[in-house]
Amino acid sequence: MKKLTIGKLRGLQQLANNDGVFNICAMDHRRSLSRIMEGEKVIEGGTSYEEMAQRKLELCTHLAPHASAVLLDPLFGAAQCISHGALPRSTGLLVSLEASGYAGASEYRMTELEEGWSVEKIKRMGASAVKFLIYYRPDLIELANKLMELVEAVGQECQKYDIPLVIEPLSYPLGGETKNPAQFAAAKEQLVLKTAQHITALPVDLLKSEFPGDLRYNTDKAKLIDICQKLDKASQVPWVVLSAGVSFDVFCQQVEIACRGGASGFLAGRAIWQEAMNIDDPKERAKMLKTLGVERLNKLTEIAAKHAVPWYQKLGLARDELAQTAEGWYQQY
Repeated sequence: MKKLTIGKLRGLQQLANNDGVFNICAMDHRRSLSRIMEGEKVIEGGTSYEEMAQRKLELCTHLAPHASAVLLDPLFGAAQCISHGALPRSTGLLVSLEASGYAGASEYRMTELEEGWSVEKIKRMGASAVKFLIYYRPDLIELANKLMELVEAVGQECQKYDIPLVIEPLSYPLGGETKNPAQFAAAKEQLVLKTAQHITALPVDLLKSEFPGDLRYNTDKAKLIDICQKLDKASQVPWVVLSAGVSFDVFCQQVEIACRGGASGFLAGRAIWQEAMNIDDPKERAKMLKTLGVERLNKLTEIAAKHAVPWYQKLGLARDELAQTAEGWYQQY
């Protein structure tokens, strides 16, 4: 069983609510948010810094008060939301470390760190935790080993600065799977389970996991809960389910199934706010975020409250004693 240090414990406490459940709203989108904003329009040079930063402020202002934590990026959101007073002091802050996209071919994806950014800087700015995304296929052994080494290095940095590492491994289709969604969906279960087994053996503290199934092809709730229970056994750390751009209604089902299978909550972005970001008028965007956005986030929170496993329970800990703090503990810290 993994033992957590005081800094990591504090960070996880800040990400979760008082019941130990993660209700995290993701706002670290870069390229995907730009695509949503541009829609059918052709914008020379892409979306401007000012436009992107403004959207992050809007998302944080209206949704952060209703989340246990938010996930923001260093380019447009993290410091900006702090400096503009958009992030409530009671809301945890998770900050992404990786650069948007990936290097290499579409079937050989290598994650890169955001240039000029580091674990140390995320700690220094007062964030609760570091988020690191990798594209991972356990069956691409050479690449998987390189990515494992990269996660190990990031994990060691997080240990050095005593800040939690939230890892987000994403699978992707290979070969015939690229043109056959049903084939990829059939492979997804084992991909997600093996990935959890590999990645959580490293110095990571929370797994941001894909849903280990596809409701378009498998609607048997009992079987899906069983798969999530297998995922829970495969993971050595607490885990949350990510939304991966699915519709809100589908994600509600995924959150219930995942939490009944052992998840400690959710980490969702586009499923909550995507439609609002399609709107050009700022007042109309704000109106949708304050109504539909908040309603969706609250509904997901209610589902998680009913079914999720507190993160400390997964680690065999009690809420009122997360670590032994003997006299003089600080001398060895």
